[in-house]
Amino acid sequence: MTESDNAVPSGASTHDWRTNGVHVVRANDLDTNTAQTLGMNRAAAITAAQHGAQFLWAGTVDIHAGAATGAHHHGPVESVIYVVSGNARMRWGDRLEFIAEAGPGDFIHVPPYVPHQEINASDDETLSCVLVRSGQDPVVVNLDDIDVEHSPQPIEWIDDLHTSRRA
Repeated sequence: MTESDNAVPSGASTHDWRTNGVHVVRANDLDTNTAQTLGMNRAAAITAAQHGAQFLWAGTVDIHAGAATGAHHHGPVESVIYVVSGNARMRWGDRLEFIAEAGPGDFIHVPPYVPHQEINASDDETLSCVLVRSGQDPVVVNLDDIDVEHSPQPIEWIDDLHTSRRA
């Protein structure tokens, strides 16, 4: 990185940072008028329309105790899910043939076009997550006619640097 990479953009001294700088979105200001999938409630926090975000979308998702979403994907959009509370069970693949779990503090990465389903692994507690996507388009392609695998294969994330606590 060079010094010029850290430079303030040209004309920044005349830029209106007051209205075009940092935005704080209060919990009661989230927008539920966004694409939904059966079994979950999404609420937008950071969008182009609301706050001028250029490259990402961020919001929350809650899945009620014992609920499962419908199978879906988000087209060319990449997603990251951060589990705030509860236990997430993710299924993915053409037939939702793979499965893994994530708990509070865990992150889940969903690449573009991956068919997936979020499941609340608890019958007693709401699963609450923060969701960030790589684009502004609220792409949700619900897959109503998927032939679901009845015995999904548990996947543990193990590589040379990391090991998984959960399957």
